[in-house]
Amino acid sequence: MTVKKISSDLFIIMGLVLLTDIFVLTPGINETMFRNILGLPLVLFLPGYALIAALFPAKSDLDGIERVALSFGLSIAVVPLIGLGLNYTPWGIRTLPILISLSAFTFIMCGLAYLRRISLPENEAFNISFKAAALSLKGEIMETSDSRLDRALTVFLIISILLSIATLAYVVVSPKEGEHFTEFYLLGPEGKADNYTTNYTLGQSGTVIVGVVNHEYRPVNYTMEIKLENKSLFLPENVKHINLAHNATWEEPVTIMPPVEGKNLKLQFLLFNDTEKSVPYRDLHLWVNVSAPKQLET
Repeated sequence: MTVKKISSDLFIIMGLVLLTDIFVLTPGINETMFRNILGLPLVLFLPGYALIAALFPAKSDLDGIERVALSFGLSIAVVPLIGLGLNYTPWGIRTLPILISLSAFTFIMCGLAYLRRISLPENEAFNISFKAAALSLKGEIMETSDSRLDRALTVFLIISILLSIATLAYVVVSPKEGEHFTEFYLLGPEGKADNYTTNYTLGQSGTVIVGVVNHEYRPVNYTMEIKLENKSLFLPENVKHINLAHNATWEEPVTIMPPVEGKNLKLQFLLFNDTEKSVPYRDLHLWVNVSAPKQLET
């Protein structure tokens, strides 16, 4: 029994999925515009096309233009459903789970399409010949036997698809800037937004994880200062001065050693940017207790 080769359209679909995975997961190239250029088809076209290929394996089921149009429509329907399903899993709606889910769905549908096509006679199974597809498209537009309405709808559909692709390309190449802001947050020693170290013993230290995320659409030189009851605490240079590019994140554990005793002391975390160095750009605080060390009994 001879094994039939994979149809060229399925081969191209799986190749594009793999190429997208590489550009999204590989450090360095995942920050280029090619990630977005390849990511859009994975979201808006490839899953729908693979599903259409699995549902309609024969040439007579659908023509080329109908397959393309339904591919866009079904992708727009399938991707939100996959996202909704991920929302109820421990992984949530994040880049890696979405990428794995869409890739797996597309590969599974391509596999089903292959199995259904090889069960059909070779002359009935759908396969793309790009030259024949172009001639068929030209024939559908120029065919005089078709009604004017059919030709007009065909031309309208082609123009709509081309305009959609052009619009998406423009959005990718010239993305609109969003709001300019900086994230400034505190985490406990375990990396969660709870269980902060708030009880200290004089002479002993505690740890707080401090995070800064730059969404200012430009590189920013930040300066951080930590104060206890308006008295500055010592910070190493790599914590005091933070240089971040746009969309870059800085998150490091910071050691706190209170120099004075007291209850309900205000521990302030002040972040200054490079345009205003006298007024904090962002500020956070914790209320801490500092007790005297216990005396050893003799």
